[in-house]
Amino acid sequence: MGEQLGTLEELPQDYRDDMTAAGVAPLWPMMRNVLPHGAPNPVTRPGHWNYDAIRPLLLRAGELTPVEKAERRVLVLSDPGRGAGAMQATSSIYLGLQLLLPGETAPAHVHTPSAVRIVVEGKGGYTVVDGEKLPMEEGDLVLTPGGEWHDHGHEGTEPVVWLDALDLPLFVYLEGSYATEGPLQAQRNRPDASQVEYLSSGLAPSRKLGAGARRYPMMRYPWGRTEAALNEMAAYTDGDCAELDYVNPETGADVLPTMGFTAMRIGAGQRHAPPLRSSSAAFHVVKGQGKTTINGETIAWGPKDTFTAPVFAEITHEAGEDAYLVRVHDRPLQEKLGYYEERAR
Repeated sequence: MGEQLGTLEELPQDYRDDMTAAGVAPLWPMMRNVLPHGAPNPVTRPGHWNYDAIRPLLLRAGELTPVEKAERRVLVLSDPGRGAGAMQATSSIYLGLQLLLPGETAPAHVHTPSAVRIVVEGKGGYTVVDGEKLPMEEGDLVLTPGGEWHDHGHEGTEPVVWLDALDLPLFVYLEGSYATEGPLQAQRNRPDASQVEYLSSGLAPSRKLGAGARRYPMMRYPWGRTEAALNEMAAYTDGDCAELDYVNPETGADVLPTMGFTAMRIGAGQRHAPPLRSSSAAFHVVKGQGKTTINGETIAWGPKDTFTAPVFAEITHEAGEDAYLVRVHDRPLQEKLGYYEERAR
């Protein structure tokens, strides 16, 4: 493909009018927009959402709008490259901060997109997924996969906030996004599998002849166990970032078909410069503080903040104190499509 491509303005007006009437358009003036040379040209721009600035807005939303009216009381984190109101944090990842107040219940529904909840603050909240009641403690990762009924409740005394991460943009693009409402699931609750069947890494319930495995056998990944595992791994990383992927305990696959989640520990004073990745990413800070430079733009972050990076971004993390983050990414989707790529810096 040559660099010099004709422009639409070079074509006679009558020819352009005839193409419009016929419902067609010439490819060559638009080709470089959809097939740039060498690497994508993302619309997504690095974003940073300071939790201390957003928290008062969430609490005000709790005063202004009852959860029964809102169904889900959420403030959406909009990608700066797409502007305010964008239902995307990156091209394929939706992020929102959701508030539930003591005594409230968010109605049960099921939808085609998959979601993960990363608990930001509060105690006493829970999510029920297909009848399994899942406690929500700070840092926990809770799955609500597409096609699974779920609702939320709050038995504590202080506000509970969590970060929603969904593959919603993908389903909107495919025109396959919808939800169905239904009755609360809590009356059918089963014990949390993460505390019963999958309490220890490497152990799973004994297989029974003819018993089919659940597609999502474990819906909650407690932060306490994740942090302990990161600390153990950090002793053997030789000064680099310790990373652990969240996986299905039965298959070892990523927890969801289109989104992956990676827990990270960057020690105080450490610097981590990952390769350039074709996947976009969102980083949620569970604990600690530091700064991250993304394509030359430096973001200073602290506990409970969230920030994003576009595809093939040059990223450098530096921790001012021991920092724990969860990286949300779309590598599982890209691997299924056969084009996930990493490039040396």
